[in-house]
Amino acid sequence: MVTFRPTDVPVDIDRDTARRAAADELSDPKYRDARPGFLQQIGQFLGEQLEKLLNSLSSDVPGGIFGVLLVVGLLIVLVVVVRLRTGKVARAAKADRLVFGGQRRSAADHRRSAAEAAAGGRFGDAVREQFRAVVRALEERALLDTRSGRTADEAAAEAGLLLPDVAEDLRRGARLFDDVHYGGREGTEAAYRALTELDERCRRARPVAVAAP
Repeated sequence: MVTFRPTDVPVDIDRDTARRAAADELSDPKYRDARPGFLQQIGQFLGEQLEKLLNSLSSDVPGGIFGVLLVVGLLIVLVVVVRLRTGKVARAAKADRLVFGGQRRSAADHRRSAAEAAAGGRFGDAVREQFRAVVRALEERALLDTRSGRTADEAAAEAGLLLPDVAEDLRRGARLFDDVHYGGREGTEAAYRALTELDERCRRARPVAVAAP
């Protein structure tokens, strides 16, 4: 049997031999399996870039990285507020508060429905229909333009410019309508009577000229 002593092992390895040996070693499947996947490499790269960006911003923003996070948080809140005021949520909220919906009816039709509802003790319906009669009558007199996409507050504000004598009563009537139609409050006979009186006052009121802006 041949025995080897430590002095028999060659220690002087040229560069090409060492490179081939390293390549052979790294080609072992266990090294391939240990390397991160493509998506993981992308994630690491993006994370490094984001960290660099935050670090660069933190040097220019008071409060450092916490200042950056605060600014980002405020921007998110601003976007949410804008979306609530102008997006689908805002449009849906306004749609629930519109005076009219469905088939177009005359002021006389709304007055008749209001009287029937009041006679049956359904004062919530009476309040809604009587205020609709007020607004429709103003449209029929051309004091308001005819359109369905109008809230009670908008109708009261627009009509109040031409009928200043009943402007405050119109605002109160709009609140009564909103309280019942949108706020879920119970309609009352007193609220219905107040709106019938408002209807009569609006019918007798004479419009004033409004100066052009």
